[in-house]
This record gives sequence, C-alpha cells and structure tokens, in this order.
Amino acid sequence: MNKEYKYIGKTFPIHDVEDKVQGKLVYAGDMNFCGLLHGKLILSSKAHAKIKSIKVDKALALPGVKRIITFKDSPDVKYNSHVWFAGANSVNDELIFTDEPKHVGDRIGAVLAEKKSIAEKALKLIEIEYEDLPVSVNPMIERENGNIVFQKSLKVGDYDSINEFFMETEDVIETPKVHHAAMEPHVAVAAPEKDGVITVWTPCQVAFQVRLLTAQVLRMPLNKVRIVKSTMGGSFGGKGQPILEMVAAFLAKEVDLPVKLVLNRQESIIASRSRNATIGTVKTKIAKNGKILARKIDMLVDAGAYFTNADAVAMAMGKKSFRMYNILNQSYEVASVLTNGPIGGACRGYGSPQIHAVTEIHMDRIARKIGMDPIELRLKNLIEPFAKDPIGGPSLGNARIKDCVNIGKKEFDWDKRRNTEIENGRYVKSVGMACATHGNGYYNGFQDYLSLYIRLNEDGTIFLNGGFHDQGCGTITTMAQIIAEVMEVPIENIYIPEVDTSVSPFDSAGTQASRVTYVCGKASYEIALKLKENFIESFAKARSISVDQVSISEGYLFINNKKVCEYGYGATEIQNKLNIDVSETHKYQSKSNPAVYAVNFAEVEIDKLTGLVKVTDALAVHDIGQAINRGFVEGQIQGAIQMGIGYALSEEIEIDGKGNIKNDTFAKYHVVNIPDMPKVRVFLVEEADEIGPFGAKSVGEISTCAMAPAVINAIEHGLGIEIKKFPATPERILKALREIN
Repeated sequence: MNKEYKYIGKTFPIHDVEDKVQGKLVYAGDMNFCGLLHGKLILSSKAHAKIKSIKVDKALALPGVKRIITFKDSPDVKYNSHVWFAGANSVNDELIFTDEPKHVGDRIGAVLAEKKSIAEKALKLIEIEYEDLPVSVNPMIERENGNIVFQKSLKVGDYDSINEFFMETEDVIETPKVHHAAMEPHVAVAAPEKDGVITVWTPCQVAFQVRLLTAQVLRMPLNKVRIVKSTMGGSFGGKGQPILEMVAAFLAKEVDLPVKLVLNRQESIIASRSRNATIGTVKTKIAKNGKILARKIDMLVDAGAYFTNADAVAMAMGKKSFRMYNILNQSYEVASVLTNGPIGGACRGYGSPQIHAVTEIHMDRIARKIGMDPIELRLKNLIEPFAKDPIGGPSLGNARIKDCVNIGKKEFDWDKRRNTEIENGRYVKSVGMACATHGNGYYNGFQDYLSLYIRLNEDGTIFLNGGFHDQGCGTITTMAQIIAEVMEVPIENIYIPEVDTSVSPFDSAGTQASRVTYVCGKASYEIALKLKENFIESFAKARSISVDQVSISEGYLFINNKKVCEYGYGATEIQNKLNIDVSETHKYQSKSNPAVYAVNFAEVEIDKLTGLVKVTDALAVHDIGQAINRGFVEGQIQGAIQMGIGYALSEEIEIDGKGNIKNDTFAKYHVVNIPDMPKVRVFLVEEADEIGPFGAKSVGEISTCAMAPAVINAIEHGLGIEIKKFPATPERILKALREIN
C-alpha cells in the first residue's frame, strides 16, 4: 500500500450484511403482489425440432391455471440478449418464445397460475408433438462444414518469418461449457403499473440493457419500461444477459397482472447461459535460452444455439493473448460456430479462463521440453511495466506481473517444492503455477461512461445516486469508502441505492468487463472531489471569508484551522444564506484500460489408483494497484479459486449426441465443496495505477483465470502426462496414465 488512508485499504462489512444474516432481505424470488401469477416456462425437450402441435387443453382445465401463452401469441421481434447499448451491430436471432427450438431448454411458452405448484403440475399435462431436425453438437464439424458465424484474425510480426529456432511445439486443448452455479437461480418479477408502465424487478448486472431490450421486444417507449435491480444472490456473469426479464414483462403486459418467473436449478443449467466451450491450438517457436520467438494461436468457440456473444468473447480472448508476454511475432485466429447446445454468455473472466487454459498449459509443456523451470521461462518473456499493447490497444499501465511471479515464488517456496523428487507410490504430490491477465472496462473498445448525482444533506449525511449494481461482492460499500475518504465522513453516513432506471442517472455498461471499481469508482472519486470543493467554496461565501480559510475534516468545518461546526450545520447555513443546496452532478468517461495480472500457485495430491485429485494448497498473487476494501479483495480471490479448481477438475456441462444435457442437476454437475477447498493465501502487489481511484485496478474476474491451468500444470508435472481436455476427471487422468505406460 502506497499511503496510509482512513477508509481506503481497510476492511469494512458489506452494506447489507445485517439484513442478510437475519434473513430480512427481500430477493426477487421473495416478492409478492396482490393478484400475482406464478409462471413456469415450457421448455423444449428437443435440441432441434419444429413444433407440429402443442395441446394445452388438459393443462388449462387444471383449477388455478389462468393462462397458457406460447409462440403463437408472443412478439415476433428478434433480438440479441448480448446487446447492451443502442445502435450496436448484432446478429438478432432470439425470440421470446419459438416454434423451432434450437437447444434442449429453449423457450416455447409459459404457464401462468395462482400457485407455483399448480403451474408445475400444468406443465406435465401439456402435450407437444415435434418434427425432429438435424442436431449438431460438435463445433469441429461445424467449422469443417463452413458453418462459421464469426471469424477474425489479429497479428503482430510474422510467425513464418522466424526460420532459426531451437524448437517448435504445438498443443491442442479443449475447455468445456460450465454452469455459473450461483446460489440464487434466475428470477424476474414484472408488473403493469399506471400510465402504461411495465416495471421489472431483477437481479441483473446491466439494468439499462434490460430496459433497452425489453422496450425493443415489446415495442414500447423506453420511458414506459422501468427496471429495478433487486438484491442478487450471485451471478458470475450468468445474469449479465437478460434471459427472463423480457419474458416476464411480456407476460405481465399480456395478462395485465404481476407475474413471477423463477427457474429451478435444472432449468437454470439448460435454459440460461454457459461459459463458451473452446478448442484451442497453440504453436510456438522457441530459442534455446527460452525466449519465445513466435506464437500462433487458433481458437474455435462454441457459441451454442444462438449468436449472443459469439463475436465478443472471441475477440476478448484474442486481445488478452497479446497483453502478457513480449512476443514480437504472434498471430491469433478465431472462429465461432453455432451448435445445438446451451447458449454461450458471460462467465467470470470473459474468455480469459479459456485462453489462459490453453496458453499457460502450453507454456509449462515448453518448459518441460527444453528442460527449464516454468517460472524461469515466464520471467524471460513477461512484459515490463508501461509496455505498449502490440496490437494497438490501451497502454498496459503499471504492469507488475513479474513482481507477482517473484513474490509467489518466494512465498510458495517454489524452488524447494518444485524440485523435490516425486515419489513413485500410489499418492503423488506436485506443484504448478500459471499467470493470467484481464482488463478494466471498455475504454477504446465500446461505450464506457456514466453520470452521477451527489448531495450533502442537512444532517451531514451524503446521498450518491448512480446506476450501481451490487452482485454481493460489495460495490455499494466500495463506493462508500471512496466517498468517505474524500469527504472525511463515516461510511455509515453515506447512502447509495442500487439502480432503478426511472430515477437513477444513466450508466452505459453496468457491472461487466471488470469496470466497477476502476470506472464507476473513479467517477465516484471525482464527484466527491467536486462536492468537497463546492462545500468549502459555498461555506466561505456564506461566511464572507476567503476559500483558503476554510477546510474540512472528520465531519467538521474549520476556519483558520479552528473547528466551527458540523457538516450538517454548514450545509443548512449555506441553504439559508445562499438559497442553494450542496450537491453536484458529474459525467464521467473512462480514460484508460490498463491490464491487471495474477499468478496462481497450486499443490495437488493425486491418487494414481482412482485418478482423484485434491488441491491441498493455493496461493494467489495479484497486481491490483490499490485495494479499496481488503476483505472484499481477499474474498473475491478465495471464491474465484474455488471456481478455478472446479473448472480444472470437475465442472463440465455434458452433452450427448442428441443435444441432451446429461448432468442437469447438482447431483451430477459437481462443484467444489468446502471440505475439498485448500487454504488460500493471498498476496497483493499495490503499485498504484495513475487513473484508478486511489490507484486501484480490478480484481473480480482476473481472480478466477489462472487457477485452472495452475492445477493442470501441477497434475501434468506430477504424473508426466498431458491433459488434452478439461476438466481433469479421474477417468481422463487414468486414461492419460494408461497411454504413457
């Protein structure tokens, strides 16, 4: 930490912790209204088909069923749920309800009933006759057949121009679709209100995006659609795209009554979004001293049944592949294809987990082939602070990736643990590491701006209004710490509501792209400075003294360093004498997008008889600029390690040849539980960024990107095998062992 602050860098509890632990918070799923109808979606049991007939008579006859609405009654407006700003170029191929489902779980219609249990019973009485259509779940076949919906290349230098090299090596690695596994399933509540307004309550990440798409689909004016962000029980990107919101709004408008839609776990797995599966090929030319002379990356992205983010995630992976290693000759080729599987979408890291899985495992294999320690190989090739992005993106900023590696090497006792001879028994202990990079918003890429309003109240409290979305990770408290540090008031004196599009200032991008602390936090910092300056100038004017005579500290106004009154008294005096209040508005545009970096270390214990792997130790070192709330940062990283271990060892949405999901419940989709978690140690490199608030950079997504390849690298080092497909399940480990014996 570069400076001693009162609020910045300290740990404060999340703003709603007391209500959460007492069960007082109302989530969207808890909401109730007079006349509320419970909705259940009619989801396709076929991966690709045409609906020949749908019989609902038996379901409609069930007492308590009020309405069954299908594709026959729904809007024919196609949209793309990935779009978050007006005027964006997109492939619009989604519908509220469809008569040609393209994946198991595609929406056909909905049942509305007085009770959820009645709606569930009615679903079982609906008879659907399908005409089967061709099903494709293999992205390789789709690419070979030329069914590519997006392709792009990025390049610096020329791979083929390098003719003198010590070794050329190539690897192909597959990563799977995964489920976000947030505790709160997908939910939306919608209600018609006066003046023709439709209000939707949703635990979403981008409320203004939900408003935009809802208005588009329902052909309504934007000012007649109101989106209220409700308390969220986790997202990790899964609630980053509107899924139920437009559906709930349509149903509520259709029946002129409030409607609640809640997905169960099975429905969330098959009918929401997933991390895009990829097949990555990386080819590298290396000098004898370990310097990477040239690298060629080819990525195939499985977008799933609809286009959504097929282009965006493909390009996000590519841009990140140029921002960590100093490689003068590198190319990136990517193609995205549609399949009849779960739809791709944002999932913590947005392409970073996939691209780093491929490239970081490849790095370890290079080290093994040339007889070099993996850390030494990386240190020879990692970028330096303030390096330029070779493909023309924003400056990498104060990049401290080498610091992270060196600190981790020491704290993990890498040299001793890595060089300890591996025992040739049933159980093997081994260590591995990996690096990762990510960003801080959309600067120089997409719209990234917001507006804020702040007011110093008559009692000395502060009100900040903006398009804030708290995912449970502490956004509101983080913003309050920033305001508190600038204005020198206790955090509990600051109130910040979450976004309500009818009253909140506009925010272009909400909670995505790891922009909240870096972009929204800097906006909050700047408006707090404006409020402070306004307060001092106005008080000086009210007292007819010079500005230089006035200062503020610890909730008090000072004249010539003598305490004269509390903030509230000063604000009231300004109102009475000057006929104005102490408030400010502020428009902020993102100014940069430096890279953030992480290095993860893992120790694993492998049972060679069963193929089971347990991660027994984990260390994460992060280049974070400055921690705003230290406890939140550590919590983000610890939770992300859990997700990374699951990505490496157990999490995979399994799809058979007919497009059926084989593991659509937690009984078969295995996340890492608390007993299987190692102790996670966290070290922070706090070398301030010049733009971020108090020097802070992002941590939410980068924290999950390096753990999976670190675990795989540990397994491969310990067993001398190569894992070609994630996750490294016992079956795949035993198969790899058989192949080398």
